[in-house]
Amino acid sequence: MGEIKKMQDLILVPHHSRVWLAQCAYDVAPGGLLASVYHLTRIEYGVNQAEEVCIKVFTHRSNPRIPSVFWVWKSTDFQERESYDMLGITYDSHPRLKRILMPESWIGWPLRKDYIAPNFYEIQDAY
Repeated sequence: MGEIKKMQDLILVPHHSRVWLAQCAYDVAPGGLLASVYHLTRIEYGVNQAEEVCIKVFTHRSNPRIPSVFWVWKSTDFQERESYDMLGITYDSHPRLKRILMPESWIGWPLRKDYIAPNFYEIQDAY
């Protein structure tokens, strides 16, 4: 959590500025690392060029754990939950980390490149 607080301190937000945060996650390679990406954009009144920062955090798929930024930026609530639901990345200290898109009974992480859907049967020669 200390590193995330340092990130927040680096991105100073004057009262005449606004910061937008987008978060996503992806599977780098089958059997490889998982990544969580934070894209911050600061727009300041009277300035034509926005300032942007992209932060990628990589974790091993065997125990994918990343500190949550929920307590710094509340807007990442659903985004971190979606990353957990689709890729299985656990965000430490997130208050409501549970499945958001898939049923609670779903087994596995559908967006991992090595995911095999349960009971999947390919229909060949359907016509």
